[in-house]
Amino acid sequence: MTAALPAEVEAGTELPQSTEHRITRTLLALFAGASGDHNPVHIDSDAARAAGLDDVIAHGMLSMALLGRLLTAWVPVEDLLSFRVRFSAPTRVHARLRCTAVVKAVEEAAGADGAERRARLSVAVRVVDGPLTVRGEAVVRLPRHGGATA
Repeated sequence: MTAALPAEVEAGTELPQSTEHRITRTLLALFAGASGDHNPVHIDSDAARAAGLDDVIAHGMLSMALLGRLLTAWVPVEDLLSFRVRFSAPTRVHARLRCTAVVKAVEEAAGADGAERRARLSVAVRVVDGPLTVRGEAVVRLPRHGGATA
């Protein structure tokens, strides 16, 4: 279910922050199974140490998935038009993450059913009291008159 959009979405509008996400070994194992990404640096401490890490690190796509949940809590998934990120730092096991997004611009664009409003957002994942691990951009379709898009 998506949250109601503010009546006026404009540059500077911040999406409600995600709840804090804790990266646990169980979460990493479950994500490895769900995604099919069984790279040992994500699930095997010995392999991670052999690769020069202190311990396992989270899958970059796990952080992207958490950002995707933030976005689709705001608009329906079919209104998420583009989404891309860069991974800027590893996310260590036991990290606590916060996902954020802010509207950078609202634009008119040609859509399948004529002109539509779109918001371009800056998105990020940051370790609580730590580094920015993911940054990127998303474009979402906005409703014509505020409120939920579904």
